[in-house]
Amino acid sequence: MAEGIEKNRKDPGPYACQYTPKDKKGDFYDDYCNWQRIPEYQEFLFNSPAAKIVGQLTQSRRIRLFHEHILVKEPGTSEKTPWHHDQPYYCVDGEQVGSIWLPLDPVPREHGLEFISGSHIWGKMFMPKKFLTHEEYDYKPKSFDPIPDIETNRDQYEILSWDLEPGDCIVFHFKTLHAGAGNLQRSNRRRAFSSRWLGDDTVFAERPGKTSPPFPELTFKQGDSMIHSLFPICWENH
Repeated sequence: MAEGIEKNRKDPGPYACQYTPKDKKGDFYDDYCNWQRIPEYQEFLFNSPAAKIVGQLTQSRRIRLFHEHILVKEPGTSEKTPWHHDQPYYCVDGEQVGSIWLPLDPVPREHGLEFISGSHIWGKMFMPKKFLTHEEYDYKPKSFDPIPDIETNRDQYEILSWDLEPGDCIVFHFKTLHAGAGNLQRSNRRRAFSSRWLGDDTVFAERPGKTSPPFPELTFKQGDSMIHSLFPICWENH
């Protein structure tokens, strides 16, 4: 996997994004939808227990790959990932969904992710935010609820985080609110490989603007099944 991320970094895809300005210390970048051209990604996505784990947690009969996403924060990176949840960014609706966040480096909790316990069952969809500016997406106003001011009111939420080692992972729902700290460690990188998975009840969702990933190849309509070569079946419960 580490080799795959280095290949990806040297040969970025069309959706790669650099968040740290060149004149600032550190380096936060991400990229997604490259699994078709990076064998190390394919090996993990198709041959690891990842899809099975999501299938069992969501009680699905089969699991499709949605996409992969690398997020790397080099030592000394101050940029934070804002509070958000993923489903409003995506062109999918459903409850049998899951993300797996897999670190390739030791991640002390103060440099990792935080999650709000139970936020996936609040029955709300929050306006997505841009990672670069932390501004709201260019969706139609009031399409989704504004994200509450979590940082000012942290004592009102059950916020979870963990110290992680390579081989650990966090599995969470697309609607779970989460945020990411910077990586202010002096020498340790923070490389993470995220994989996103679709279970039985997942359908295509039209959003009020460009989604992330955009998947321009799709011609689906609201409520269509996600049957497409872009989203291969990676696990079935026989």
